[in-house]
Amino acid sequence: MSAQLDQFLKRAEALLARVEAIVPPAAAKPDWKASTAFRWRKRGHTGYLQPVLRPAQIAFDDLQHVGRQKAQIEQNTRQFVEGKPANNVLLTGARGTGKSSLIKACLAAFAPQGLRLIEVDKADLHDLPDIMDLVAGRPERFVVFCDDLSFEEGESGYKALKVALDGSVSAVIDNVLIYATSNRRHLMPERMSDNASYKHDEDGDLHPGETVEEKISLSERFGLWLSFYPFKQDDYLGIVAHWLAAFGCSVPQIADARAEALQWALQRGSRSGRVAWQFARDYAGRLK
Repeated sequence: MSAQLDQFLKRAEALLARVEAIVPPAAAKPDWKASTAFRWRKRGHTGYLQPVLRPAQIAFDDLQHVGRQKAQIEQNTRQFVEGKPANNVLLTGARGTGKSSLIKACLAAFAPQGLRLIEVDKADLHDLPDIMDLVAGRPERFVVFCDDLSFEEGESGYKALKVALDGSVSAVIDNVLIYATSNRRHLMPERMSDNASYKHDEDGDLHPGETVEEKISLSERFGLWLSFYPFKQDDYLGIVAHWLAAFGCSVPQIADARAEALQWALQRGSRSGRVAWQFARDYAGRLK
C-alpha cells in the first residue's frame, strides 16, 4: 500500500510540475515607492513593472521653440493630475524635435502631485489590459508612454491600443492616460493605392474607403494631437546656445561655437533639438 501511495504522489508531483510550466506565475506586486517611472517587462509569459531607478530629469524650460506644444501638453497633464477631464495625446512629426522629452518633462514637473509614468514597448501593447488592472484604483495618476510608435499591417498591438484608448466592455480607467510619439501621423504606412479607395457621393463630397478609415481610426482615438516640425537655423542655434550655457560655457564661447554647430548639423543632415544637444555635449566637453 505504501509503495502504491509513493507512486501516486510521484505521479501527482510530476503532473503539478507540468501544469506549473504551462500556467504562468502571478506577477509580483509593483513597488510603487521605488520610483516615479516604470517599464513593463516580460519574464517568460509573465509581465511586471520594473522601477526606473534614475528617471530622466528634463525641465519644460529646457525644451526650446516648441512653445505651443509645450503649453498644450502641460495644461492637459495638469488637468489630469488634478482629477479633471483630460485627453490621451499623440505627438507626431520630425525626429529629434522634443516629442519624447516633453513627456519626460511632464513627469518631472508633476511627479510631486502624484503623476507616474509607465513605458511600454510596442511589442507588449497586447498586455495593456494587465497593466490597467495593476493600476486601477491606485491614488496615483498614470501616463502609459509608448515611444516611436508605428505599425505594419496586421500587427496585434494595433488592435490592443485601439481597445485601450476607447475601452471595451469595461469602462475607461480614469487614472490612466496614454501618451504616444510617432513619426507617422496615422501610425500606419500610407500607400498610393489607398487613394483609389476614396469615393465621391452625389453631392461631390469625398469620402475615404475602408482601408483609409482603418488607418486613421487609431490616431483619431487620441483626443489631443501635437505636431512637430523641423527647426529653422536660428531656432537650432538658439537650442545650441541654451545647452552650452547649461553646460557652463561663457557667452564668448557660445558665440565662437556657431560655425561648428552649423557644420555639425550639416554633417548629420538635421537641425533638430537632439542634434543641438549632442553638439553641445561634444563642444562643452572639449573645452573642459
